Amino acid sequence: MIEFFIKNNFYANLGLGDVQEKVMEGKRLSREDGLRLFECDEPLAVGTLAHHVRTRMHGRKTYHVVNQHINYTNVCVNGCVFCAYQREDESRTGAFTLSMADVAAKLDANAAEPNEIHIVGGCHPTLPLSYYEELLALVRERLPHTVIKSFTVTEIAHFASLAKLSTAEVLTRLRTAGLDMLTGGGAEIFDPEIRQQICPRKIDADEWLRIHGEAHAMGIRTNCTMLYGHLESREHRVDHLIRLREQQDASGGFTCFIPLPFLTENSKLKVPSPLTGLEQLRTIAISRLMLDNISHIKSYWIMLGVKVAQAALKFGADDFDGTVVEEKIGHEAGADSAQSMSVQELEGMIRGCGMEPVRRDAQFNEV
Repeated sequence: MIEFFIKNNFYANLGLGDVQEKVMEGKRLSREDGLRLFECDEPLAVGTLAHHVRTRMHGRKTYHVVNQHINYTNVCVNGCVFCAYQREDESRTGAFTLSMADVAAKLDANAAEPNEIHIVGGCHPTLPLSYYEELLALVRERLPHTVIKSFTVTEIAHFASLAKLSTAEVLTRLRTAGLDMLTGGGAEIFDPEIRQQICPRKIDADEWLRIHGEAHAMGIRTNCTMLYGHLESREHRVDHLIRLREQQDASGGFTCFIPLPFLTENSKLKVPSPLTGLEQLRTIAISRLMLDNISHIKSYWIMLGVKVAQAALKFGADDFDGTVVEEKIGHEAGADSAQSMSVQELEGMIRGCGMEPVRRDAQFNEV
């Protein structure tokens, strides 16, 4: 399709001829280029460029993983305005904190051995670092060959504060206990004014990026995210992507970028214009085009919904996430997707888009 567009001067007529040339030549896009792509009236034109890059990098391969999510607590001191998952303390309705027996039961209930365990939770006010070490050791004992991808750097900073340790010391202890990778959550939007409105108690963007860089220097790979569709502007999204790109230039440890659409249903944060499916696809496409040094873009079906997630595979995304088993954070926010999918369902969804399903682990090693 892109050859047809170029032959018929489609991008030149949209005022994007120079952007199209950069993409075809593999050159880096500028901040201004990103903004122009957001302003383009033809989202299919943007998506076609992103699909070209995705195909150049991965062909028709679309990755998926047999994984299991474990959310160990929803008690959290941060009180982010957008979050429907958080409870202020253990006395609140719906509050929970898993015991080691609870975690073991969840692991034992899963018939298929996962290639990835994804562990995140709230920043609990009193749980000691030993709780998280025991949690990782338990998972490692039961699943010695599974990649354990655990905790956001927001959680790492919180653990360090409670334990009166540096974040590097916390990462070292958790890696000894079984940690392989960090998740990418807590980035939200990097702009300080927006963060002050939606997550004022969270670590700021500089600290978020610093801890990821610290993990990368220790050989711990991480993912990265962006929460979009709330109070931020398109300019804020482009700035966020550029700061991630700069961090990747510096430390090189980001494996996958996950664009997360803000779900309004159960949030205290109300927005005048909820995201459309086209705006979600446009944002995914521009993420692929701007993040030239991050290999993978996730189409997170839990929060996008399956149909938009399938479409995203033609708008730059190359990863469809996984089986999940049980997910609480997105569903508390209002996600109406299923709690889990079988491998057969995942592969059917991928093949239905004309793509080739490839099973992976958390570090994108093919299984």
